[in-house]
Amino acid sequence: MKRIGVLALQGAVREHLQMLESLGCEAVLVKQRADLEDLDGLVLPGGESTTMRKLLNRYELLEPIRTLAKQGLPMFGTCAGLILLAKELVDYESHLAVMDVVVARNSYGRQVDSFEVKLDIPEIGAAIPAVFIRAPHIVSVGKGVKILAEHEGKIVLARDGHFLGCSFHPELTSDARILEYFVSSMV
Repeated sequence: MKRIGVLALQGAVREHLQMLESLGCEAVLVKQRADLEDLDGLVLPGGESTTMRKLLNRYELLEPIRTLAKQGLPMFGTCAGLILLAKELVDYESHLAVMDVVVARNSYGRQVDSFEVKLDIPEIGAAIPAVFIRAPHIVSVGKGVKILAEHEGKIVLARDGHFLGCSFHPELTSDARILEYFVSSMV
């Protein structure tokens, strides 16, 4: 059984926990440094990235998570989690800076502009529901990064080795295929 942590500072934590458990994983809340021990992977959920950064600093989690990322711990960032992982942000200072992508925050508009679409993702499946809420998008990717999905010409899902990042919230649907893809890709 894979033991996967969910950063539990803010955002769609419960939804990720439930989806991971439905996939047969042991889902662990990560609120302090000790919670990072013996994990097979880590999910960085959506929320508000600036607030999450402040909380990562307050609870002294930023450097330990960055260290684990550099040591090869698989990580999956959704929406704000993608922003946290990005090596570079447009017009903002980066956070963990471990995934070789450049990300633009709130590129799909404000909260009232939220929407849901179905994406065909060749490596994962067809008609996957994707919920976009004040979503970022990936502006560009590094040489070794694989683009997995685009929406309206914007990159919304990419893989960089042991990092998976998406602009949307798969955990807010009943479709677990993207999270299952992350779990099954762990070595």
